[in-house]
Amino acid sequence: MISGAIHVGVIIFLIAGVNFDEKPKHITPAPSAPAVQAIVIDQKKVDERVARIKQQREDEARKEKARQDELDRRAREATKARELEQKKIKQLEAQRKQKEIETKRANDAAKAAQLKQKQEREKAAKAESLRKQKEHEKKLAEQAAAKAAQKRKAEEAAAKKAEQERKRKAEEERKRKAAAQAKAQQEREMAEAMAAEQTALSKTRNKQVLSEVGKYQAMIQATIQRYIVFDSSMQGKSCRVFLRLARDGFVTASQTLDGDQVVCRAAKAAINKVGKLPMSAEPDVYEKLKEINLIVSPEIGH
Repeated sequence: MISGAIHVGVIIFLIAGVNFDEKPKHITPAPSAPAVQAIVIDQKKVDERVARIKQQREDEARKEKARQDELDRRAREATKARELEQKKIKQLEAQRKQKEIETKRANDAAKAAQLKQKQEREKAAKAESLRKQKEHEKKLAEQAAAKAAQKRKAEEAAAKKAEQERKRKAEEERKRKAAAQAKAQQEREMAEAMAAEQTALSKTRNKQVLSEVGKYQAMIQATIQRYIVFDSSMQGKSCRVFLRLARDGFVTASQTLDGDQVVCRAAKAAINKVGKLPMSAEPDVYEKLKEINLIVSPEIGH
């Protein structure tokens, strides 16, 4: 392609070199052989010219490549230099920031030192004031100590007297407790003796106790029913109640368990009204009656 372009360029150049203003001269035709030789000579010149142009183009291309390579090299160097410069700028910026931090720390440290000095001065002034105050208080204390010594002697005398009185009362209390313990021990021994006796008699008296329990249970039931305000709606109905009794028959607690609500309310009211129910003096009988469940069935005439 390059060779063809060169040939076309040479032909245009040769045509351009022809003077068209001149009138054509009469050319005497030469013999055929010399004409061929002239054409050969002209082609050789053209080829030489083409070769020179080609060489020139190649030289220019090499120079252009060298120039481009140089430009690329300079661009790389410039890029590298710019990167180094940016890195240096970053380092300088980091150093600047670090210096700012160090300056701030130094300023903060200076302020802290100033504050500490101020606090120490205030502390020293406070300590001096406190020392003076303590000195004054010491004088007052020394003055009060003399008065306190006299008061202490009087208090010691009073305390000694109070201690003697306390010991006397403590001795009396000890004697009282000892007597009470002795009495309680005697009562326990008597109770144990009675319990032993009751145990010995329990087998023979079991039937008697049960009979007494049944008798008093019936009496308790009859007493409650006697105090019930009867209503015809209660006929044939009942209520089961729980009773807790003291040794003298006093009702300490009562509760309706189940049954007709009307009868239960009436039974509860009757128990509260009675307050105290029949109770045997026999301990065995009382033990079986102190907590009992009863069926209350009010009837006409009770």
